[in-house]
Amino acid sequence: MKTDFINNDILGHLLYALTPANKLVCIVALETGLRIGDILALKTSDLKKGSFTVTEQKTKKKRRIRLRENIKKQLLAQSGTVYVFPHRNDENRHRTRQAVYSDLKRASKLFRIKGLNVAPHSLRKAYAVDLYKKSGSVAKVRDALNHDNDLVTLLYIFADELTKKRG
Repeated sequence: MKTDFINNDILGHLLYALTPANKLVCIVALETGLRIGDILALKTSDLKKGSFTVTEQKTKKKRRIRLRENIKKQLLAQSGTVYVFPHRNDENRHRTRQAVYSDLKRASKLFRIKGLNVAPHSLRKAYAVDLYKKSGSVAKVRDALNHDNDLVTLLYIFADELTKKRG
């Protein structure tokens, strides 16, 4: 089942209901467009640099990331010795994607959000829609998401419209 785009109103409710660490994961996703797995794999040592390179797990492509200082401070304040988002039982492992997924599903159920499949990948779609609205450039969104194909990027850019038409 594919994930749906979520608008800013729903997003605000969901973020409010998430655990603090998972909320921060989602904020980083909305700021960078990274997949949740790549965010969870961030190492604490990366945050000490001005910007850093992430090798995407899915595509093996590299991406240069720069985070706003206030977000970096929040990340450092809750980070573990190895990972920014440590696993709850083992600090040498990072939090799982399933932990974030479950928390988003719980928050979605709490606010009775029906008819939308809300999941971590919904954040990537929200990032793409927002970036396109700000820049008006398909190429900029394609590069930010590290897509090889404009058609795939267009699916992300118009995710809000596709979700409206389906609903």
